[in-house]
Amino acid sequence: MIKINPPELKLISQYIQDISGIYLDQSKSYLFETRLSSVAEAHGCRSYQELQAKARMEPAKKIEKEIIDAITTNETLFFRDKGPFELLQHKILPEVIDARTTKNSLKTKVRIWSAAASTGQELYSIAIVIKELLRDSPDYAFTLLGTDISDAAIAQASYGKYNRFEIERGLDKKYLQKYFTLFGDSWKIKDEIRAMVNFRKQNLMLPLTGLGKFDIIFCRNVAIYFTLEDRKKLFNKLADNLADDGYLVIGSTESLTGVCPRFIPKRHLRSIFYQKK
Repeated sequence: MIKINPPELKLISQYIQDISGIYLDQSKSYLFETRLSSVAEAHGCRSYQELQAKARMEPAKKIEKEIIDAITTNETLFFRDKGPFELLQHKILPEVIDARTTKNSLKTKVRIWSAAASTGQELYSIAIVIKELLRDSPDYAFTLLGTDISDAAIAQASYGKYNRFEIERGLDKKYLQKYFTLFGDSWKIKDEIRAMVNFRKQNLMLPLTGLGKFDIIFCRNVAIYFTLEDRKKLFNKLADNLADDGYLVIGSTESLTGVCPRFIPKRHLRSIFYQKK
């Protein structure tokens, strides 16, 4: 394993923040060594300074993608924290559907974005909630988008296959039998759920143009890795992409107090959500 020295630590930390928004302080030297040493060795680099220099100069950005895949946490599970999905089922979805339903519309259209989708469990959980609530009603048209900065995460999310450990983390057995098919020693999401969602790569630090407006945005447990200034930039951009009467759901340990005054917190039972002023 290639060891990292203090100057290199500062250099590679700044590089990772530049390309992803993820801020890792000087106490994370072990993380750089365990996750990036193999990337450096694979590209013939004898130091992390050489790795970041080669990554910056490479036109194809292949090394940059490998660094992002290695450094991103991708810690997720089905129905993570449960509260946000109960909030979605019992309050947010009924209110959005009611607001979007008109006498003249053939279908009620609702757009939902999982902004840090990781390997897809959050967006598939949202799709299952919708499926359970509306039972394939032809009166509704949902657009479900999941985005992540990691190519590897997006690839797994798009394929929708999970090992037993990933499945057993948060997924109720009734949903396993109903919406997944045994695939070797893993489980694969059924086509009826897979067809409801789309995944694409998106760096949240870059302009979010072309995505359009969303009625519901989930952006949970990603901004905790950003600096305060980058969090401010992110949530201001999310406000631009959220419908005026839309709903923003963030992580249970997160708060927008002092981060984005365009949002106000609201409570439903045990859960907090945000809407624009």
